[in-house]
Amino acid sequence: MPLTRREIFASIPFTLLASSLASAKASQSLSSAVFPFTDLPVRKSDGNEFRNIVNSATPTGERVEVHETQLAPGKMPHAAHRHEHSEFWLIREGTVELTINGKSQRIGPGSAGFAASNDLHAIKNVGLTPATYFVVAIGPMK
Repeated sequence: MPLTRREIFASIPFTLLASSLASAKASQSLSSAVFPFTDLPVRKSDGNEFRNIVNSATPTGERVEVHETQLAPGKMPHAAHRHEHSEFWLIREGTVELTINGKSQRIGPGSAGFAASNDLHAIKNVGLTPATYFVVAIGPMK
């Protein structure tokens, strides 16, 4: 059964989040930094891998959350959903199908997708190999 983003974040031990650069407190402003891949805690679920990179506000006040996901073939991270913030997907490896407001399109490495605030959206690995992508979420996050 696919997990919601809330369930994914709730399953990560607080001590792991608190000790990681990837878990800047929501009340703190994000400062210039680097986030080495080898330092990012990984969470595995149903053949998928998730790495949180940052969840904070920029110095100019925008909320930003960035994470990397590796989906196993045929998998989705969660069902189609909508939320107040907007999201970009930056595809690194594999072939995914992005569905936004009922319109689906397959994209591969180097491609990007965008769902504006409150658009119904979903992503699925439609390839035969793992698909890896980054999500950059901008705006109000609950």
